[in-house]
Amino acid sequence: MDFTERNKERMKKFETMINTADKNLAEELVAADAPFHTPASPEPLYGGKGYLSVVHWMRKGFSDVQWHIREMAAEGDRVAVRWELTGTHDGEFMGIAPTNKLNECKWLRHGILVQPEGGKIKLRYQIKSEHSNGKLSGSFEIDFPPSAESLIANAEKSI
Repeated sequence: MDFTERNKERMKKFETMINTADKNLAEELVAADAPFHTPASPEPLYGGKGYLSVVHWMRKGFSDVQWHIREMAAEGDRVAVRWELTGTHDGEFMGIAPTNKLNECKWLRHGILVQPEGGKIKLRYQIKSEHSNGKLSGSFEIDFPPSAESLIANAEKSI
């Protein structure tokens, strides 16, 4: 299996890690110094432990939250993924009382740099996101690997 295929397999394992909150997978997959910027913390969170803290934070508001890889393209050390998140808003979340409604969020994420040494996820960049309320939460430009072009074009249509 070549490096690109191994990175795609790592992303599938990453999907399992966030859906199961598996500490061992988090340690295996995410570099200890990988920063994550989220609304859950004013400061960046680091490594697998930091990423799982975001998962647990999400589960306080959406106890059945699940992340799904819908499409993926990879080239070398970069992976572009079109994700979908689903979960029932059954707990307080960011000051919002539970609505008990199913929420969906779709986004395209690129820039996941998988280090050749150790094969751990190092950087992430969120590109575009849309929530079930139809509001775009953020977007910015980034250079994509050529193999991601069709994925991005399709994702732009579905988001």
